[in-house]
Amino acid sequence: MIQCKRVYAPREAGDGYRILVDRLWPRGCRKDELRLDDWPRELAPSAELRKTFHHDAERFDEFRLHYRAELAAHPEHWWPLLDKARNGTLTLLFAARDEQHNNAQVLAEFLEEELDRQGPSSSPVCYAGER
Repeated sequence: MIQCKRVYAPREAGDGYRILVDRLWPRGCRKDELRLDDWPRELAPSAELRKTFHHDAERFDEFRLHYRAELAAHPEHWWPLLDKARNGTLTLLFAARDEQHNNAQVLAEFLEEELDRQGPSSSPVCYAGER
């Protein structure tokens, strides 16, 4: 199971494996207080894409398209997360105020689709040409 949660929300027992999916550390969060299991910065949207989107809901569809292309180009960044989601709860932590229009939502959607595509067991998919 994959869920998205604001980094400022309290940790819950059902969060499972918690990862921060933002490229920048969230404002107002001390590193020693934020309990997470990983911070794979390479999984976040590129700095250029993040700056272009700038959390503008009107640009979200374009952002989604470009971010999904970045993800497809680098399965090595997200592939390990599939096992976490298959075997328990994967919580994608994000700092954005908008809980519907952010990179964690796009990543969750992407990962869910990949889990569906793979079925019970599968080998890696070739993403050549999906940019």
